[in-house]
Amino acid sequence: MENFQPWAQPWWVNLLILIPLIAFVSWRGKELQFTRGQLVLMAIFAVAFGFVEAAVVVYLRAATGLLPGYHGTLADVRRAAPNLSVQEKALQEFPSSLLTLEVFREAATMIMLVSMAVLAATKWRERCAAFVWAFAIWDITYYLGLWATVRWPASLTDLDVLFLIPVPWVAQVWFPLLVSGLTTMAVLWSAGVGRGKVE
Repeated sequence: MENFQPWAQPWWVNLLILIPLIAFVSWRGKELQFTRGQLVLMAIFAVAFGFVEAAVVVYLRAATGLLPGYHGTLADVRRAAPNLSVQEKALQEFPSSLLTLEVFREAATMIMLVSMAVLAATKWRERCAAFVWAFAIWDITYYLGLWATVRWPASLTDLDVLFLIPVPWVAQVWFPLLVSGLTTMAVLWSAGVGRGKVE
């Protein structure tokens, strides 16, 4: 924990920690109207999408030369990748043409998650809940997918570029995992799952 950094950059990224609290407080008066099946289907979508996102990042790292051992087997990549501080080098060495494409890919990701939320519910509060539910599971799966394939992050204190719009958001991996974990709990509790009220 000697490399632990409590703050994300820029400063306003730290406000993301309020999302689970705001969600919980907003939804506590009346339970979210989701069935267990709806939550499961949204989670399946988010898990699949999170793994696709992890695979795209692996391909981008390989394409830009930031992924050591990628010409060998997956085992070769797993052995070499954790030893390289990829995220710290990524923004410095990432080609500007691909950086532009990456910004558009991130925007497309948000559009897909919003679209799923709009299709999943008819009321505004449930659509918001569906979005944060899917986003949180997608985010957790993204990191699990990266770790399963290339053994990155090697530690929860590894730095990551979380997002590029409108400027790069940088934090240690524990931060988005904490926000996403708390968000999933807020949705589950607000939907009555923790209290056995969801069908």
